[in-house]
Amino acid sequence: MQGRELAENWVRQYERAWATNDPDDIRALFTPDGEYRFHPWDEPAVGHDAIVQQWLDAQDSADDHEFTWEVVAVDGETAVVQGRTTYTDGDVYLNLWVIRFTEDGRATSFTEWYMEPPGADA
Repeated sequence: MQGRELAENWVRQYERAWATNDPDDIRALFTPDGEYRFHPWDEPAVGHDAIVQQWLDAQDSADDHEFTWEVVAVDGETAVVQGRTTYTDGDVYLNLWVIRFTEDGRATSFTEWYMEPPGADA
C-alpha cells in the first residue's frame, strides 16, 4: 500500500483510535520513535508512551464529534489531510495534518493545525 491509499487507511485507523482511545489503537498509528505535534510550534511527543499519554490527556469521547476529511496531497511518504471537526456542543474546528509515513503505513511524524473558523456560520 502506498500514496493516497496508505494515507486514507491511516486516517481511518486514526478515527478508530479517536473513538476508542485505546492505547493499542493509538500505538498502531506510529513507529516506536514516532513524533506527534498537537500544534506546529510544539515540541513533539516522541515514542509510543509519550504519544499515548498526551493523546489520553486531551481525549475526546467517541460520540462528541463528527469528523469529515479528505487527503488533499501526497508526495512520496508525506501526506496532507484537510478535515473539519464539529462537536456536539457546537464548536467547529478546521484541521490540517501533515503526516510522514514508513512503508508499513505507520507515521514517523504527525503535525496538526486546528483552528476555529471566524463567525458563527462556519
